[in-house]
Amino acid sequence: MKLSIVVPCYNEEENIPLILERFEEIIEQKDIEVILVNNGSTDNSAQILADLLPKYSFVKTVLVEVNQGYGYGILQGLHMCRGEYIGWTHADMQTDPADIIKALEIIERERGLVFVKGNRKGRPLFDVFFTMGMSLFETCYLHKKLYDINAQPNIFPKIFFDEWEEPPHDFSLDLYALYMAGKKGLKVVRFPVLFPERIHGQSKWNTGLKAKWKFIKRTVDFSVKLKKSGRL
Repeated sequence: MKLSIVVPCYNEEENIPLILERFEEIIEQKDIEVILVNNGSTDNSAQILADLLPKYSFVKTVLVEVNQGYGYGILQGLHMCRGEYIGWTHADMQTDPADIIKALEIIERERGLVFVKGNRKGRPLFDVFFTMGMSLFETCYLHKKLYDINAQPNIFPKIFFDEWEEPPHDFSLDLYALYMAGKKGLKVVRFPVLFPERIHGQSKWNTGLKAKWKFIKRTVDFSVKLKKSGRL
């Protein structure tokens, strides 16, 4: 298996059929598996997955009975990956599954220890400023160039994942992975990805200023923990 890609799904019943159709269009005969993680969904996601999965030979699913965080769901999927390269993207269709193919092409061209990550384009101006502020803080505080930390997809060698120690179970997982890539000496390659509005549903965290403040607090708390852990 060349690539395993994890897609965490939390209450994405409307988007699951769309993302499966899109993956079928772009995977073709490529050696890729898709792991959909039902991350404690409370909508009709479980039934939709049960109905649709038999139609797609490249897909398997992991069930997390009770949601324990964005990062936790992804980690459960990563443990099931068989690919030489592994990673994750989102199920909300704001990141095109075709970006996975672009990331794989970059890895195959670069070879060696490479961490490939998207760099979002086309976002609302307020969100761009928010991301710039968080990027500046993380870069200064952790002394590594870190920007657009939550962009998708994230693709890297499985052997890099095997070295992770106590990764976070929340949205800080994106920060942890990008930071550790630099720490472990992986070549970080960013490439532009379009970031349109959601087709269905709403963001599970980006619901206003209060949610952004909670996100900032969680990220800062984890950054402090990461710095104190001695991994700098």
